[in-house]
Amino acid sequence: MNVTLHLLRGQSAIFRRRAASFQILLAAALALPLLTLPLRAETHWNLQAVTANGASAWTPSYPLTVVGVLLTDPDEMLDATANFQPASAGTMGGEWQIVLQAAWPGDRGGTTCWIGQNYALRRPPGDDSFSYSNEAWLAEIARLNHAPATGHSFRKGDLVSVTANGSLFFGGKRNINEMHHNEPEYDFTISLVATNYGLPDPEVLSLASLMRTNDNNAATSEDIFDATRATGGEHWQGARVRLNGLTLLTTNGWSPANLWGNRLCSVTDGENRLFTLRHPRYSLGPAPTNAFDAVGILTQESGSGVQGTNGYELFVQEIVPSQASVISIATAPVITWPGSLANYQLQYTNTVGGPGPWQPATNLPALVNGRWTVIVDPADAQTRFFRLQRIQ
Repeated sequence: MNVTLHLLRGQSAIFRRRAASFQILLAAALALPLLTLPLRAETHWNLQAVTANGASAWTPSYPLTVVGVLLTDPDEMLDATANFQPASAGTMGGEWQIVLQAAWPGDRGGTTCWIGQNYALRRPPGDDSFSYSNEAWLAEIARLNHAPATGHSFRKGDLVSVTANGSLFFGGKRNINEMHHNEPEYDFTISLVATNYGLPDPEVLSLASLMRTNDNNAATSEDIFDATRATGGEHWQGARVRLNGLTLLTTNGWSPANLWGNRLCSVTDGENRLFTLRHPRYSLGPAPTNAFDAVGILTQESGSGVQGTNGYELFVQEIVPSQASVISIATAPVITWPGSLANYQLQYTNTVGGPGPWQPATNLPALVNGRWTVIVDPADAQTRFFRLQRIQ
């Protein structure tokens, strides 16, 4: 099998360095299945195509295979603990989910893979034989969590291929799954291509790329939706990103102990844009009180099974100091800082490290293009040291 790679302009260094090895690994991993099974090799970009109203534009054809880098460990999104319940209980029991991002040059985006235990909840007439028993569920999870040939435990950063016999479009994206069937013919399988291939570099963006400013009308959506995926949430869906300059508005969902639906927090960029973060099943530390950046997976949970023009969110995996929170000093004596830091005061001193106290700058800041701006007297700029200090 010959695999031709085409490096794209702007491709991250990690993929450039690994292009040659990827060609060999991909050919070795996929050559045998392609010769023995009528697999349909598919790109994430095609699989996640949508129409103008956010419905799926992909024509189902199975089996299919997608290749990608695991962005998650198997246990960080959902709780896979075995918990069989009859359909009448109204619970899915154990749930398992991973996300893989495109690694094949020329491909883009990512795909979520999901299974649940109590499928009888979703399959009329609610026959509990449609669900996995606890024993069968544990065997299914063990099968998906380990490479069949070596027993390797899958983890984020591994390069894998997923062969699927079913998928469903829900919440704005097409998920590889078992279509709520526990029969073996609906199973999907995960094969290891390379261990520790490495996570892709996060694409850096701000909320201005994903959201319009809030119009305070609950009946409208501020999500930027573009069916061509040239802009907006669809452009980054399923990818590892870094959202800059965030401030938490709500913290009730900032807990790894909460259920999936309760691990939600609202953030703002200080310019009247609002967005949703979802906490993982491990601790991220205390909820940030200052501006921060969040690294994670841009995904979508529109709440609708048939369309998805809104509901973009970030599944957070790492919190880092905000790149936008530092003071920037221009060539001219002008000092600026993000407009989201309204509870900070610019202070100065003439002797850093000495006994002299820090004093409030007498120049009142003005909000210019979303940043607090202070013009400093040229003479003061030569003799004073400045800092931002949080005030109550």
